[in-house]
Amino acid sequence: MFKLLALPPAFLLLLAFQGAELPQPADGARIFQGNCASCHRAERDSPAPLPEQLRRMSRESILRSLETGKMKEQGTHLTAAERAAVAEYLGAPSGGAAGAVSAPCAPKPFSTASDPSWTGWGVDPSNSRFQPAASARLGREEVPRLQLKWAFGYPGASATFGQPTVAGGRLFVGSEDGTVYSLDARTGCVYWTFKAPVTVKTAVSIDGGGHIAYFGDTVGTVYAVDAEKGSLLWKFRVEEHSAARITGSPLLIHGRLYVPVSSGEEGAAVDPKYPCCTFRGSVVALDARTGARIWKSYTIPQSPKPTGRRNSAGTELWGPAGAAVWSPPTADLKARAIYVATGNSYSEPDTPYADAVIAFDMGSGKMPWWHQFTANDLWNISCVAPDRANCPERPGRDLDFGSPPILRSLPDGRRILIVGQKSGVVHALDPDHRGKVLWEKRIGVGGPLGGIQWGGAVGENNAVYYARSDWDEAGPDVGGGLFALRIASGERIWFAPPAKPACADQPGCSAAQMAPVTAIPGVVFSGSLDGHLRGYDTRDGRVIWDFDALREFATVNGAPAKGGSFNASGPAIVDGMLYANSGYTNAISGNVLLAFSVDGK
Repeated sequence: MFKLLALPPAFLLLLAFQGAELPQPADGARIFQGNCASCHRAERDSPAPLPEQLRRMSRESILRSLETGKMKEQGTHLTAAERAAVAEYLGAPSGGAAGAVSAPCAPKPFSTASDPSWTGWGVDPSNSRFQPAASARLGREEVPRLQLKWAFGYPGASATFGQPTVAGGRLFVGSEDGTVYSLDARTGCVYWTFKAPVTVKTAVSIDGGGHIAYFGDTVGTVYAVDAEKGSLLWKFRVEEHSAARITGSPLLIHGRLYVPVSSGEEGAAVDPKYPCCTFRGSVVALDARTGARIWKSYTIPQSPKPTGRRNSAGTELWGPAGAAVWSPPTADLKARAIYVATGNSYSEPDTPYADAVIAFDMGSGKMPWWHQFTANDLWNISCVAPDRANCPERPGRDLDFGSPPILRSLPDGRRILIVGQKSGVVHALDPDHRGKVLWEKRIGVGGPLGGIQWGGAVGENNAVYYARSDWDEAGPDVGGGLFALRIASGERIWFAPPAKPACADQPGCSAAQMAPVTAIPGVVFSGSLDGHLRGYDTRDGRVIWDFDALREFATVNGAPAKGGSFNASGPAIVDGMLYANSGYTNAISGNVLLAFSVDGK
């Protein structure tokens, strides 16, 4: 996945330091030019953030990225002083944003007994991203009256990642600096914070009794904390590979936590001395009460081994590798199966489990079937770097899956598994016949930042909705648009074309719609890299609500905050309110959580 993640969809693995010469005499400028600028350039084949985009990030964010985040592998080649100098050179002062948040809530008992909720990434085990009317308490007639009720600023951050979740009247969300927040869903005041050592990109899942909150971080550790108090109950690192991370949200069901594992190894491969590649994606089943591992299954059954070849730097090459799981698993309770969509291969030889949908038995972790959609998609970040030492001889296009499958039943009783790919194709499979392809529909050109990035949603009347990215350096008008398709056949119901961005003068501005979409009866919501979140009438795709987040916000916690691109997470809609994160690293940065209600009340 061009991991904007990782999007995510593994370019976001790179806080790739591209760029033109920047006339500052500080050591940071020299270090940047000598170690980072080869990947930071304005050419269309290098999608990493431009220097002017990085300059909108805080120094704390850049340093975190080099020390524990997506640029950790590259940061290991610098001393602590050099990493600090690069952050000082590129980053903006925090302006006092870092530090403890204010606005504490008065103590209040926490219970999920009857309140509507949005827990986990996709609101239900099938990853439908459809909130029924009884829980949404918001409809087509009310949506045009949505107004901002409150905003919450993430201190010291320059990007937002995790899908907001809501249970028992509280909102749970992770952040770039590893802080997980429990907020009052109506007011935004803070009940508690929990500090993980690195970024938390996953949604928070709350158990049915409302006692435990679960999430993962970007070094492969899963946490269980007391949902009422925020105290740690247990933690467990599900993968020891140095590049492992958890970007897809763990799925909680029937007392087990199913954890998808992805990686930053695509970014590590940019170093010619790195022995590419040895990471394999996996799914790990944990006991939700104790954190004990029940089973672990790799997406590539074969262990990586030396291929007998060396790159141009003389480094031994390894494989097969890749097939990371960037998105949350989907549960099939009837078949007792877990479905995941996988990423591309990182190195030779190719594996049939990459760019695929894989089924795992919920009880044993065995793999009853898989279906690959793009063979020979061998790709890593070195393929867009000047030194292509670790790039496979015949590289693919990085057309992996960043979005999870959606499981639905048709009116005639048949079941269908729908998944969107970065190739720009929506696929429909038969989960009861070993993933047999039922239909395919192309809605985009596809590419590393193209096609479908983070996921679709189903709606009433057996429709499925997918937003198109097709982001391209050619200009901000390229890409975007929202499609409604018939679940049974893939036939297009309507297409809503993208709006012309008003932010064309800002680096990262684009009409591309990467964010996962969210549906309620009568309306589907889609965010764009141009900083707009829009509500579309499900009857014809007409825009009935549009909010521009590209501005600064007064926040309930007093932290400076501004909006940016909508990217890695979509809206959560609960009890008449809509919640959405705004801001992303390699597009338009931002650090705000926005909460909307009808007439702002």
